[in-house]
Amino acid sequence: MIRRTNKLKVHAMAGKGYKIIELVGSSPDGWEEAVKQVVDTASTELTNMRIAEVMELDTRLEGGKIAEYRAKVRLSFKVEREPETL
Repeated sequence: MIRRTNKLKVHAMAGKGYKIIELVGSSPDGWEEAVKQVVDTASTELTNMRIAEVMELDTRLEGGKIAEYRAKVRLSFKVEREPETL
């Protein structure tokens, strides 16, 4: 499962535009798999991804046991148009 948080930022650097979004991935197998799921899913929709920064890690519990590992990931990617049009 993946969900998008409501945060979206656009940065312009030296004539290049970058967007930063936050996504949350989950996996029953561990945090690394949760992060991989975010990147794999995002790569089907986004091009020119640059950095995936893990912001938070947590777990969902059921019956006193870990049911799901979750990772909030900040993902940046280059915007294809000029910053003035963002």
